[in-house]
Amino acid sequence: MPYFGAAKGHDMGGGWNVQHEQFGAPIKKGGEGADDVSSPESMPDYDPPPLRHIDQYIRPECPCLSKRATVALFSCIGFIIMFGMRTSMGVVKLQFEEQSWASGTAAAVDSAIFWGYFITQIPGGLIAAAYPANKLFGLAIGASSFLNLFVAASYEHPQVLIIIKVLQGLVEGVTYPACHGIMRYWAPPLERSRLATLAFSGCYAGVMFSMPISSELVKRLGPLSPFYFYGVMGLLWYLAWLWLVFEKPAYHPTIDRKELFYIENSLGSTNQNYVTPTVANTPWKTFFTSMPCYAIFVANFCRSWNFYLLVLFQATYFKDAYGVEIEENGFLGALPHLLMTVIVPSGGILADRLRKKGLLNTTQVRKLFNCGGFGMEATFFIIMAYSDTTAQGMTALTIGVAFSGFAISGFNVNHLDIAPRYASILMGISNGIGTIAGCICPYVVHLITANNTPDGMTSFQSREQWRYVFILSAMIHYAGIIFYAVFASGELQDWADPRVEEEKQWNPMNEAVPVKAPNQNNGLLQRQLSGKINYGSVDKPAPPQKPQPPAGWTGQEPPQAPPPSVPYVPSSNPFRSGNNPFRQEQVQPEAQDTYMHGTVYDRTY
Repeated sequence: MPYFGAAKGHDMGGGWNVQHEQFGAPIKKGGEGADDVSSPESMPDYDPPPLRHIDQYIRPECPCLSKRATVALFSCIGFIIMFGMRTSMGVVKLQFEEQSWASGTAAAVDSAIFWGYFITQIPGGLIAAAYPANKLFGLAIGASSFLNLFVAASYEHPQVLIIIKVLQGLVEGVTYPACHGIMRYWAPPLERSRLATLAFSGCYAGVMFSMPISSELVKRLGPLSPFYFYGVMGLLWYLAWLWLVFEKPAYHPTIDRKELFYIENSLGSTNQNYVTPTVANTPWKTFFTSMPCYAIFVANFCRSWNFYLLVLFQATYFKDAYGVEIEENGFLGALPHLLMTVIVPSGGILADRLRKKGLLNTTQVRKLFNCGGFGMEATFFIIMAYSDTTAQGMTALTIGVAFSGFAISGFNVNHLDIAPRYASILMGISNGIGTIAGCICPYVVHLITANNTPDGMTSFQSREQWRYVFILSAMIHYAGIIFYAVFASGELQDWADPRVEEEKQWNPMNEAVPVKAPNQNNGLLQRQLSGKINYGSVDKPAPPQKPQPPAGWTGQEPPQAPPPSVPYVPSSNPFRSGNNPFRQEQVQPEAQDTYMHGTVYDRTY
């Protein structure tokens, strides 16, 4: 690994230790002030890794962007492509309504991707923790884009289409945990919200771009053209990702030395003490007994319900309830997600500013943004449910979805607050629970809004039935607000703190059961002979009688010599603290004979 050669005590696991030879002053690690690097000359020397063959012709960097911003931006573009592929399915469905599938088949096709997505969430978290997260993220979206090319050919064969969508879900299931794994190395703590939300805003930008793009492609190039478009764009993105994004800042061959120094030192001991989670050392039981974890799980489920409802059925709702045609539907439907795409990263910047200035602590920021975003979205969903015109419904939807963007700075980055070392695994679990909402939601919507005609085909009903769909979604959000407000936390949990684990490993006797007092009849430890000092005793013996001075002694008391030093167990001994009965005990009791001990007097009788 590249290193700052002049730094003392450099740690190969990430970060540089506290002192530099030239200026001798401690270097700040973590938190505020870690980016206060006055000039490149004040930093240790850095040996970058060698350039790859392609880097000798084109440097792996985007003009005017830092390397960490480049990582966040291309993560965002990856999510845009991934969610664009999902949203295009809802637009294409409108062109094939005359060839509607049976109600059960339609629901199975809509939910197929979520079944595969659910299966790989938790394994994806472990894989992202064990292997380079940047390669995993890129490969997942590249493979899903390749599979999307086959969706067009199999669209009229629902059984084959379901298999392909399940496969897409399987490979996409690792993207969220992998993105958290990337941010663990690239996002300084006080930029965590803005970089993570920039990356995750691609989910909403993907919906926003896909609606008008898919509508235009369907109109001009045919109903299946969106599948080919996103497949090709995803493969091109994958090539750019391999070129520009590296696993860690220290692996980047052209990163600015100041940026590298800032990232590594701001992360501090988080990466220095990082131990790769495995099935054996991951505290699975703690995940499911920790209420802050449950707060994230519940919030993810609630948010996923509303999000996937709009991804799959927004275009259908406006067509059935208000008669909006496909082209107009695409451009109007993009407006709510356009605002959300802007608000998500803006909310991240605002959240970081509130924390950095000390106006609110992390827990307060997470609760404020999450509960505020959920509450406003739920309220405007109810308003939309009772709207009578397209303008009223679209206005309410736009405002509600826009406010929900603030919630992303709440629950969606909360994993990095409470357990950064297990962030990818926690993201996998919580996103898996959110995926359950994506599996259930299509069946519930079809159950509420579908009228099964005698031939067994589906025909969507009026806005009266859709009203129940959006009221149900609002109630789910209100329930999530209450749970998150009560149980969420933004503080690092003890079970995820590497320092606590290190102390437990260093002081194993702290966990020992208390030692019972030995039996008084034990001659080795407790025996006291009458009138004699027992130097093997744990208890302090009674002081002996002071001897009488010799006959004829009339002189003054000689000066008293200081008592001899009492040897102690060394302070580095791990048996020193806790309930260990041997901690800092005297090897031999202090001598009580102050008259004759250790002094020779020249006396005249």
